[in-house]
Amino acid sequence: MKHTVLKAAVMAAMTSISVSGAWAADYQNNPFTLTYEGAITENVNGEVNIHPVSYELNGVDIAANVYTPAGYDPEQSYPTVVVAHPNGGIKEQVAGLYAQRLAEQGYITIAADAAYQGESGGEPRNVDTPTNRIEDIHGMADFITQYPGANEQSLALLGICGGGGYSLAAAKTDKRFQSVATLSMFNSGRVRRNGYVDSQMDTIQERLQEASEARDQQAAGGEVLYAAEGFTELTDEQIAELPFELYSQGAIYYGRTHAHPNSTARYTQSSLLDLMRWDATDQIELIDQPLLMIAGSEAETLYMTEDAFSMATGTEDKELFLVDGATHIETYWVPEYVDSAVDELTEFYARTL
Repeated sequence: MKHTVLKAAVMAAMTSISVSGAWAADYQNNPFTLTYEGAITENVNGEVNIHPVSYELNGVDIAANVYTPAGYDPEQSYPTVVVAHPNGGIKEQVAGLYAQRLAEQGYITIAADAAYQGESGGEPRNVDTPTNRIEDIHGMADFITQYPGANEQSLALLGICGGGGYSLAAAKTDKRFQSVATLSMFNSGRVRRNGYVDSQMDTIQERLQEASEARDQQAAGGEVLYAAEGFTELTDEQIAELPFELYSQGAIYYGRTHAHPNSTARYTQSSLLDLMRWDATDQIELIDQPLLMIAGSEAETLYMTEDAFSMATGTEDKELFLVDGATHIETYWVPEYVDSAVDELTEFYARTL
């Protein structure tokens, strides 16, 4: 019965793609290849502007977008926010949306493609390990704190989905971040190890063996194997058969409404050796900065935010905010849910920076 209801909901969602598409943008029609509704299409003097930048991080070229607020003056000082994108996401999607919306509130923001992903360099493509993703966040902080007008004493962090889990990890030790927020946090280590909603506990050792064999093949110069290959190319029927709402709505978001050629759900199977021994909540008590965790009240992933929030005992200033009615993916694009999250973030950063 539950699967039948979910399938019906997915089919309804797909028939309304043209409606939801009204809140997206075709990357091909945007000079910065941004995919979200309301995205900047040109830099206008005195308004919020976008600045494509690049820098090197541990020998890898990183591609990023910096957003500056209206009336930006490089001689002035502005609070600054680092934005970390979701698993499979890129800077032109939801990370860019929130970076732009925060710039509209007076912040300098940066959203970068993770190393080995998106427009950033690195081979093989789509390596996705916690070490790299956490270092990406440190690297964004390195770069943006040297950017004209950025106030390194008023630096905050926002992590979305998988970027939220990695932001928790980065903030444990990087005290340059004065405050930390997550949106629809996804604990990549827990899910890759235990399965989504802990549904694959009985196959952990089997999947570790497969990941080990994939690394062995890769080390010998063989084909690089990928997990989640083809996720953004699923047919309507395949999407309707997906067992979880996160996956079905994610397939529509990444494969249809907010699609971008640099965005893919795939990751090297060998990355699982690192992912499956890691957890976003390890030593989470090291976070002593103000912490805001935002999630949709109807999100299947809410359990990950709730667990991390309860374990974050090192800070005396923490808040869990639920976006009423929202699922995980809907916090990425539905206008009323985005507005709700942005309002909460703006209030939080104004108070803590």
